[in-house]
Amino acid sequence: MEAIVLAGGLGIRLQGIVPDLPKPMAPISGRPFLEILLTMLSGKGFGRVVLALGHMSTTIVEYFGNRFAGMELAYEIEPLPLGTGGAVRRAMGRCDSDHTFVLNGDTYLDLEAGDIEAQWQRQRCPILVAREVPDTSRYGRLSVDNGSVVGFAEKDRGGRGLINAGCYVFSRDIVDRLPGVEAFSLENDFLAKHASVLALKIFISRGRFIDIGIPEDYLRAQQDLAGVCR
Repeated sequence: MEAIVLAGGLGIRLQGIVPDLPKPMAPISGRPFLEILLTMLSGKGFGRVVLALGHMSTTIVEYFGNRFAGMELAYEIEPLPLGTGGAVRRAMGRCDSDHTFVLNGDTYLDLEAGDIEAQWQRQRCPILVAREVPDTSRYGRLSVDNGSVVGFAEKDRGGRGLINAGCYVFSRDIVDRLPGVEAFSLENDFLAKHASVLALKIFISRGRFIDIGIPEDYLRAQQDLAGVCR
């Protein structure tokens, strides 16, 4: 299996805590978060990862090199911020497989990779990995019908529900359907606007999920992921 990890964000909300590092390299119990994420992917059977980088990319390239945990690493470095959508489009050009997983570099999801891959092989349709959480207000709620994502509700709608866990499986030809602009949001400018016509299937993960993108959750990750770091 092959994956793209989106690790090019500026990490503005974490700069007060980790000012001298790119967000994916923020330390969790003494280890860079991206190292924890890549170690997990290796354990799930991934053989190749394309790292989509931007801010402070040299720090990441020098740390990991061309191989890590038995996986081949490739890099796509954006000259200017392109958003998640622009980053995916560029990184797809580095992929070898006919389909690839796409993950956020600031989210730990202990995903059921084998089951997701099997779903892809059965359906050959784009997959969004969802997670049920007690309160969807921070993330936005998914609308689902008969196994497909049909809508993305605005944030601030609370209560238990399904959220986008920041993981997808796309065929390489998804780039032909992306917006014709260089920089855009994969979530807001593409998936949310076209969910009803994309045949975007859902996989509901029950794995450990934590997003380190805000200071409160980054600090919580120090405890929640402590066992993973050993």
